[in-house]
Amino acid sequence: MAPAGIQAGPFDLGASSAQGASPIQQLIRHWMNERHAPDILPIQEQLLASILDHIRRQSEAVQLIRSDPGASQEEHFRIVLVQTEIERIKFIVRSYLRTRLFKIEKYARYIVSNVDIQTRISASERTYASKQARILDNHFWVTVLQSLPEAQSHLDDTPIFMPPMVTEPDKSRAVFVHALKQCPPVILPDGSSLEMAKDHISLVPFSAVENLILREEVELV
Repeated sequence: MAPAGIQAGPFDLGASSAQGASPIQQLIRHWMNERHAPDILPIQEQLLASILDHIRRQSEAVQLIRSDPGASQEEHFRIVLVQTEIERIKFIVRSYLRTRLFKIEKYARYIVSNVDIQTRISASERTYASKQARILDNHFWVTVLQSLPEAQSHLDDTPIFMPPMVTEPDKSRAVFVHALKQCPPVILPDGSSLEMAKDHISLVPFSAVENLILREEVELV
């Protein structure tokens, strides 16, 4: 008989969200949001910790069955199902974290200079962003900036009518949004408003729905 706690079907980590989504469904939603959003979104540390802990316990249960010479063929079949589910979830976790690392590398100087954005990332991500920003600063100084006049040798300059020296996310980029509930009217850049009923899908600038994404009232698709 299989050890208590092993599951042959989709993981059930207990409590669901206000929208009735399981932890795995929440992870997939945050993963897709992160992949489609131009800006970095808040890290889901507690959700990741609970899922990774569950994966660890399931893996330990699998090893117990594999080492049991009296395990039945049905139990070995359940092992295959559980291992498949574990690998699926591990893939999503890795992709989620890699997407965040890509953004951190791309917007490192923007992140280290923006306190609000720093609250969205974990301590290890902040450390990585700081190191990445220092590497970029040193690279630009050695290759270009040290040869320029003092007035033009700073990366944090904001010249008039010129794009910023620091790469920032393009929040005007259009994204597809699926409303998870009835949402308040969305104000578009031209001043008009857009009604978003539950299950409605719209193509709007990210900046117009960023707060709705943070409140988990909509998801990116």
